[in-house]
Amino acid sequence: MTVTVNLRARLARAPFAAAAAACLLSLAAFWLAQRAAHVTMLDLSVYRAEGETVLAGGDLYAMRATSANLPTTYPPFAALLFTPLTLLGVPEMRTLATAGNLLLLVALVRLSLRLVRPEAPARALWTAALWASAVLVWCEPVWTTLRYGQINLLIAVAVLWDFTRREGHWGARWAGLGTGLATAVKLTPGLFVVLMLVVGVLRLRRGGVPGRAWGDPWLRKAVTATAVFLVVTVVSAVVLPYDSRRFWTRMIFETSRVGRKEETANQSLNGVIARLLHTTDPGVWWLLAAVVVGAAGLAVAVLAALRGDRPVAVVACGVTALLVSPISWSHHWVWCVPALVLLASRVRPGWTAAVGLVFASFALWWVPHAPAPVRLELHQNPGQMLLSGLYTLVGLALLAVFALRLRHEGRTASGPAPAADDRVHLPAQATGDSPREAGDQAAAGDQALAKE
Repeated sequence: MTVTVNLRARLARAPFAAAAAACLLSLAAFWLAQRAAHVTMLDLSVYRAEGETVLAGGDLYAMRATSANLPTTYPPFAALLFTPLTLLGVPEMRTLATAGNLLLLVALVRLSLRLVRPEAPARALWTAALWASAVLVWCEPVWTTLRYGQINLLIAVAVLWDFTRREGHWGARWAGLGTGLATAVKLTPGLFVVLMLVVGVLRLRRGGVPGRAWGDPWLRKAVTATAVFLVVTVVSAVVLPYDSRRFWTRMIFETSRVGRKEETANQSLNGVIARLLHTTDPGVWWLLAAVVVGAAGLAVAVLAALRGDRPVAVVACGVTALLVSPISWSHHWVWCVPALVLLASRVRPGWTAAVGLVFASFALWWVPHAPAPVRLELHQNPGQMLLSGLYTLVGLALLAVFALRLRHEGRTASGPAPAADDRVHLPAQATGDSPREAGDQAAAGDQALAKE
């Protein structure tokens, strides 16, 4: 009897062990490939230089670092967070950053799976996360994030942590903390705060939440995120008054400090329009496109949230933020990870593979590109423009598909509205299946994703 029980326990652990082994092998191969490519981690060196400048009492926004003469572009709070990097040597800093980012990738995949399958067993989620991480680590945004030593994975994990807290769980009271801190480090996640606020207000006006406004989880997250952002920003202003005044009154408007709009690496609407018009400054054309796409994308995210489809709401908001930002480098598109997890849970494998191929092909680097003053991007032909705008086109396509799907569901919807606490979003429960059946379907979906 004991032998039989032990055998069953080992067999139950086998899928997880296989997933862990595959993930470790893939991440190790990735690490070796990065070393063979002699990655420089330029941005990580800039972060370290920012920390050194803060400790030395220097002018943060007059600083230049690395052979590329790169400036500080983030708010002062980020520089304060980077000061511990000065305690490490450069080799140790790079090793720690690489290991940390690989762990953050696994965390991002795990949170993405929890977002789309909130009722799935924890073991199934971890197994699927390890299998998926072994594949998704080879996407170009992930590769480039580690190549430069960027913080994109950390930002995405902080935001997704907020959106995967369950009401009634201890972590729910802190939901909004991650997004508030992420916005204080990098302004783009602020669109998620807008999403929280709009959805919370609309839910309150529709009478879907009993009692006080603070009882609505979306409003509560919005208030928490805003409060955290304001607190850390004010503290940063007290510690670094001169740098804070310069950033919030001047540097925040100088997008040219970040880089050239027309660069192939810029996968925002601004970059695509600049290359399309063969200009270094699209001006009003980008502004019009950003307003239209921003309003439409936010509307899709809000409508999805109001209908209880939190995964679509989060992915739509993340994609919208990337599209309307003046500059969204290719490594900012680590949001392809939750997008691909969402697609894998809802569409045919072929469509997921096609979108995954876009992010894994490195196709945007197949076109002529060169640093200033050459500006080869201004002379691309139509085929090259298509390749250099793939991420933007995929983002627009995702928003369009989400909008059409929501419109179709709006026409065919029947039955009661989603629960006010917005805790459960499994399609099985939306169609009336029992919680047990929904949990079984969630586990089956995670096993299918792991096999892919």
